[in-house]
Amino acid sequence: MTVIDTATFAQDWATWHEEHERRRASTHGFLAITSIRWLGEEPETYDDVPGAWSTGAEGIVVSLAPGESLVVDGQVVTGRYVFGDIGRRGDVTAEFGDAVVEVARRSGSDVIRPRHPDSPVRVAYRGTPAYQPDPTWAVPGLLVAYDVPVPTTVGSIVDGMEHVYEAVGEIEFEIDGTSHSLIAFPGSTPGSLFVVFRDETSGRTTYAANRSLSIAAPDADGNVLVDFNRATNLPCAYTDYATCPLPPAGNRLPVAVEAGEKMP
Repeated sequence: MTVIDTATFAQDWATWHEEHERRRASTHGFLAITSIRWLGEEPETYDDVPGAWSTGAEGIVVSLAPGESLVVDGQVVTGRYVFGDIGRRGDVTAEFGDAVVEVARRSGSDVIRPRHPDSPVRVAYRGTPAYQPDPTWAVPGLLVAYDVPVPTTVGSIVDGMEHVYEAVGEIEFEIDGTSHSLIAFPGSTPGSLFVVFRDETSGRTTYAANRSLSIAAPDADGNVLVDFNRATNLPCAYTDYATCPLPPAGNRLPVAVEAGEKMP
């Protein structure tokens, strides 16, 4: 049996969470978003981003007035600029002054989200509480991979919106001797996994809609570590301008996972 040094475990968690908080509150992170704009065929202007924005056969287009400009891929652009078809869940970041605008496609719709360092949400942010790190919530798991990825439709924090992700398998694990499983999607790095879940703390001590968990790539036998101490809130816990996914039906755990981040 592996003996865990609780002091080292706690310090590693603290280092990780400090870095996670730093990214969350970064100059142009999700806390800096000032609006979300759903683009249509008629060009529209907004008070927190330069230009008149629209979408159509060419994809996303911005028409910049005299004196307005954006920086895209290091190049200053003026006048009419075509971002084109961003692609499903794709995004491009354009800069202006000390702010940026995220140009993206979400669930079949084209959107922009300006991000300003002086956003009231970012300025007021004082951190997210979390359960004290506890090694008993870092449990071994096994990825039972699907033969081929399975398109899985999940809801969104935005009413009427749906997301489709390619589920790669189910992670099986035990809590207090009882077997559980979570549907896993591809993570942000090659081979890694991403899980969105709810549990019996949801809406009580943790954010009601969802929490997320990143899991390192499994070994050759499919073994993984499911460390609920690193369960984090998605952006929708902090801003109304997010389109976060809701957990798939199978990812509602009938236990209180008293680990990870709490309600903001």
